[in-house]
Amino acid sequence: MKYNVGGADRAVRMTLGVGLFFVGYFGGLSTFGTIGIFILAAIGFITGLINFCPLYQLFGINTCGEPMKKRLSHR
Repeated sequence: MKYNVGGADRAVRMTLGVGLFFVGYFGGLSTFGTIGIFILAAIGFITGLINFCPLYQLFGINTCGEPMKKRLSHR
């Protein structure tokens, strides 16, 4: 898999994923609102965790710098 999510982008995605999870859990939203927030939280956290975003690939965006690409290719 080709990585396209860099360090700062990864940290923001994972932090927002965790934050959205807590909003969904404690926010007192409707059932559909809670499910929507949980889905967004999961997408943010998982794309940060695996360093890959399908939308970034679709639009040709890459926030992963060259040194990180080399480091991550050894996984």
